[in-house]
Formats: sequence, C-alpha cells, structure tokens
Amino acid sequence: MPDPEPVVVVTVVRSGGIAGLHRRWAAEAGVDAAPHWIALVDDCPWHDPPPPTMGADRFMWRISVQQADADDRSVDLPEDAIIGPWRTLVDEVRSAGSPAAS
Repeated sequence: MPDPEPVVVVTVVRSGGIAGLHRRWAAEAGVDAAPHWIALVDDCPWHDPPPPTMGADRFMWRISVQQADADDRSVDLPEDAIIGPWRTLVDEVRSAGSPAAS
C-alpha cells in the first residue's frame, strides 16, 4: 500500500554565506502530524515579513509551505529576521530531516 500524500510540506532553503552554498531541509506531515505543522505555519507573520537586508556573505532563507486545501505560501527572509515563530518553524523543519546541499 503506497504512503498517503502529505497534508503539509514545509521546505526551508538557506543560501548565501561566504561559500554561497544552498542548504535545503523539508518536513512532510501526514494527517496525524498535520495539526502541529499547521499551527507552526499559522503562527508566522506571512503578511508582514521584514524587508530584506542586503550585504555580502549574509544568509537568506526561503520558507515555502504546501498545504492540502490551502494556498501555497512562500517568503524570503534575511538571517536577522529568523526569530520568534520563524525561528521555531525553521528549527522544527531542520530537526525533521537531514540537510542536502543544492
């Protein structure tokens, strides 16, 4: 029996830094774990992200969410904006899977 499609998929990509590498983490949640992930996603201020800060060797983060029965969401954030609920979401995604350079 094939695995059911995930209800929530959260992807975090960190780019930049001295080497300019991209690191990617993804968390997929089925029906049982979906409420936890939906709460983490909904806690983030998607409609009020801080403006990007520019500068050499800074990390930028792209956080993307695909959720069944909801619009996809995506935001680009500078390193210094990964605080509060954004930090919680990023940390949860990073601990849910192993990173892969891209």
